[in-house]
Amino acid sequence: MMTDQAEHNGHTLRQRRSWRARRAAKRGLQELSAKLWSSFWLIVIFAVIMAGLVTLGDLSARLALASFVGFVAAVVLLPRQETDQDEDAGYAPSPVVKRGRSPVTAVVDALPDAGIVLNRNGQVLFYNAPAKGLFASLREGSHISSTIRAPEFLDAISTAPKTGEAVSVIYAERVPVGRRLEATVAPLMRGDDHDGHVLVLLRDFTEGESINRMRADFIANASHELRTPLASLRGFIETLQGTAKEDESARERFLPIMAEQASRMTRLIDALLSLSRLEMNAHVPPNELVDLNDVLGHARDTLEPLAADSRMSLVLESFSKPAIVRGDRDELLQVLQNLVQNALKYGKPHGGVRIEAKHIPSLNRQARGRYAISVVDDGPGIPAEHLPRLTERFYRVDVDSSREKGGTGLGLAIVKHIVNRHRGELAIASKPGQGSTFTVMLNEAPPAGKGAALSTAQES
Repeated sequence: MMTDQAEHNGHTLRQRRSWRARRAAKRGLQELSAKLWSSFWLIVIFAVIMAGLVTLGDLSARLALASFVGFVAAVVLLPRQETDQDEDAGYAPSPVVKRGRSPVTAVVDALPDAGIVLNRNGQVLFYNAPAKGLFASLREGSHISSTIRAPEFLDAISTAPKTGEAVSVIYAERVPVGRRLEATVAPLMRGDDHDGHVLVLLRDFTEGESINRMRADFIANASHELRTPLASLRGFIETLQGTAKEDESARERFLPIMAEQASRMTRLIDALLSLSRLEMNAHVPPNELVDLNDVLGHARDTLEPLAADSRMSLVLESFSKPAIVRGDRDELLQVLQNLVQNALKYGKPHGGVRIEAKHIPSLNRQARGRYAISVVDDGPGIPAEHLPRLTERFYRVDVDSSREKGGTGLGLAIVKHIVNRHRGELAIASKPGQGSTFTVMLNEAPPAGKGAALSTAQES
């Protein structure tokens, strides 16, 4: 029995030694592969230098080959700088270490623009963080065509390695969102090197184009809105100075129209100045504590006479308890005034406008809830295709009707900028024939006591 036990122990010991030998051999191969890979570009550069010297006749082929073998041997024999992993867990080179040790990947990782390294066949070898931000489906080892399918881009990928020159293309994407990108495809190895890599640099200039287009549209629209009343005023003035100089009835007929056109220009200039101020302060959120019930009450007092003149009813619903937010009281009042004035202008004749207030509790215990204020009208509603553009400057569903009712086309743009500055959200819901609902949602702030709320109300 003792002999059997000894034989069993000896067999187990031999198996363990054999397993350790195989593991050591495997680890040695992995170590050798890691050393060669980490010094890949150095070996390539040294080989190119040796080949150049042989071509120029300054060095014999035998000596060049011996030098190259000696250089590779030195690379293999040099100790690595990384700390070995736990022996029992097995050795596997970290992708982060490999990326950091490659000069090309280090440079690409430091670029502010999206950068992707491909092999000659178009497979993704490396990409930086901006590239991952642009393309969520980007994966190492996958073909670039699985992420970017634009024909002009794929043509550049196949052309650049053949010509050895960088190729720049501009292409558009429509899915998942519409955007325009500029891609520069540059081969990292030239000539007939079939193992050369390809660097792809991408720049998304969708936002820049959109801003330039909006700026041009804004200037054109503002000029047009001002030119129309100015042309009317100039025509009436010339008439009163000329043929109607002594015509009392003409003066009585023209002067109210001139006053109306001047008032229209004043409203437009005031709206433009307000929008400009909001844009300058967009990055600075307000920090005053405001009770939304106070804002709602002031809005009701201000807008009830306007509703009476329009022969419409205005119903206000307040919050059941103080609704404290961090904000600018005058700007929040302007939001309500703009929304209610729009509802009175474009709502159903002799209809009604409701202001609803609701507290939305947070599902997360550590976060605070939100306050929602909705302005609801019973007007004709707005077609769905117009809803995404309602907050654009000078955008109108019905241009003629808006101008007849004194609209500037900037009211909702001002609302959007104020809500954004307050880190809130504006939601628009409407269906033709069923009226419209404009909802402003603001984050709840911790109450600072009655004194702060009263001082904010007294300042008004």
